[in-house]
Amino acid sequence: MSLVEFEGVRAVVTAGTRGAGRATVERLLQGGASVVTAARSAANAPAGASVVEVDLTRPEGAEQLAKAAIGRLGGVDVLIHVLGGSSSPGGGFAALEDAHWTAELDLNLMTAVRLDRALLPQMLARGRGAVVHVSSIQRTLPLPESTTAYAAAKAALTTYSKALSKEVGPKGVRVNVVSPGWIHTEAADDLMRRIADSSGGSLEAAKQSILDALGGIPLGQPAKPQEVAELIAFLASDRASAIHGAEYVIDGGTIPTI
Repeated sequence: MSLVEFEGVRAVVTAGTRGAGRATVERLLQGGASVVTAARSAANAPAGASVVEVDLTRPEGAEQLAKAAIGRLGGVDVLIHVLGGSSSPGGGFAALEDAHWTAELDLNLMTAVRLDRALLPQMLARGRGAVVHVSSIQRTLPLPESTTAYAAAKAALTTYSKALSKEVGPKGVRVNVVSPGWIHTEAADDLMRRIADSSGGSLEAAKQSILDALGGIPLGQPAKPQEVAELIAFLASDRASAIHGAEYVIDGGTIPTI
């Protein structure tokens, strides 16, 4: 790995102030990239990144980010979409109202669709670019008690990403997917709290319920945000110039099949 492997690269990373998104921004900056990141608040933004305060779940959010990024960078070579998560209650399918489904799809699918639509045309015009969408192993291993809508939205994101790769790959833009398992982030802590609140149990019991639903993690621990960021950075770099339309799982061996 070169310390300047991203020198001259202009990157946009969503959700770059927390968790895997922040770790990805820091990794790209370390490699010499110029990075614009999006978040609802610029608080806790990584030093060296340019932050656009925007709500990407709103239809106009993607256009606002794209306009700001192109204005500040002059163009975008790499787009990494990390934004995602779930705020739906536990309790299975019956606890999910239409508003929950709409919110999960807006956050985990439509934010990526809209931002691609806003930023890919300038990549296609140059005949070069790289896109990485962060999905989840829950697209194939959903937790029915707590993340049905989230898992369905991530499944849609992965399928959409494959379709996009077929369309833009011949025009020079690579599209790949990273599907993490459990990452030790603030969002994971939020999920445990929601499960504990809905079940009336403890945080430790909520954590164990997630591990049980996943079937355990053979490596014995969740991934660190920096480990996920390293995989994302690889796929965004020229080291992965022949990798396209692929999904890379980083889950400590959680999914029991190949």
